[in-house]
Amino acid sequence: MKHTKSIAAYEAAKRVIPGGVDSPVRAFKSVGGTPPFIERGDGGYLFDIDGNRYVDYVQSWGPLILGHCDPTVEAAVFETARRGLSFGAPTTLETELAEEIVSLFEAVEKVRFVNSGTEAVMSAIRLARGYTGRDDIVKFKGCYHGHSDSLLVQAGSGATTFGSPNSPGVPADFAKHTLLADYNNIESVKACFEASDNIACVVIEPIAGNMGLVPAEESFLQELRALCDTHGALLIFDEVMSGFRASLTGAQGLTSVRPDLVTLGKVIGGGMPVGAFGGRAEIMDKLSPDGPVYQAGTLSGNPVAMAAGLATVRQLRADGAVYEILQMRAERLVNGLKAAAEENGIALQVDVRGSMFGFFFNDKPVKNFDDALASDTERFAAFHRAMLDRGFYFACSQFETGFISTKTNDAMIDETIRNAKEVFGAL
Repeated sequence: MKHTKSIAAYEAAKRVIPGGVDSPVRAFKSVGGTPPFIERGDGGYLFDIDGNRYVDYVQSWGPLILGHCDPTVEAAVFETARRGLSFGAPTTLETELAEEIVSLFEAVEKVRFVNSGTEAVMSAIRLARGYTGRDDIVKFKGCYHGHSDSLLVQAGSGATTFGSPNSPGVPADFAKHTLLADYNNIESVKACFEASDNIACVVIEPIAGNMGLVPAEESFLQELRALCDTHGALLIFDEVMSGFRASLTGAQGLTSVRPDLVTLGKVIGGGMPVGAFGGRAEIMDKLSPDGPVYQAGTLSGNPVAMAAGLATVRQLRADGAVYEILQMRAERLVNGLKAAAEENGIALQVDVRGSMFGFFFNDKPVKNFDDALASDTERFAAFHRAMLDRGFYFACSQFETGFISTKTNDAMIDETIRNAKEVFGAL
């Protein structure tokens, strides 16, 4: 493949945009090479400005479960845009999408829309602090909840510790209220509660997608729920990625555990910028204007985003077999990759949750962030570059999740596996 135009576009972007990108992972730093600059998408494919075509296993990092340019979503967007792009006033589209979410998610009685997953989690944590009157939060190493100050922290030398800033620009006084625990390790969470009697909430991706795909174990979630109840802390499920992806009701369709608050994003915007957080009415009613916890946003509930999300969710809800088909195809992909890798003496750990999939170049199953960090990132980078050159667009980091869309068919998957087998042979 030729990437002449993308290389020139990247150089031009770097002159006016930090790193040439508006989200760091897009710079391909962990896999090397130049990121393709995309011109358009069509179903399960991407096309770059050099005219190269790729089978797309990123799908805009999750939102496009129906693939690129779904006609029903596009029609809803075009119709809504013709009436106006933004009003800064209520529309019935917000209520309609909220009703869909409330009717599907058992843990959600009321929901508020925002503009990103970062904003959703940040707002949910503020609400949890306001509701409980406490300051500290617990998060898990390897779980990413956006780039707000309280969540950009790193672990210290112990298994669990009060956080310290993971980025310049984050005051230590903010980060010190975040305690870190190990994913799928309830003892590390107990240590957090022993270290602080001021914990407002525990926030977790019940299906982690930002250390690669690493699902939480059912027993761990159950113990987490009991621990929060014992100590009067709220449990927040960050389902920005897994919501409407792992199942029609996200991770909550796969676990018996119910959180106090849920954050959503990606799919509920159908490709438009969106986020949401919701929960029990008694908690949500603490939000302004009904309660004292302030949260606002000029573009929150944007009508075009609401229309795209509504068209997406209603299609998913109407097709009773869609998630079964998506899971079958995701399993077909990762099982094929695993078999192809093992034929060439390469250990590959794989997992699937609905339309989400992940694979690690690792000798052992991955249960937490430390396990993920033991993966062979150099081998992943070599695999990624070789597959990209053959027209297969995977997430450009070992620590990201892949996605199947309804437009990803068996022929695409079989072609992916055939090429992967050749790449594994070369590796």
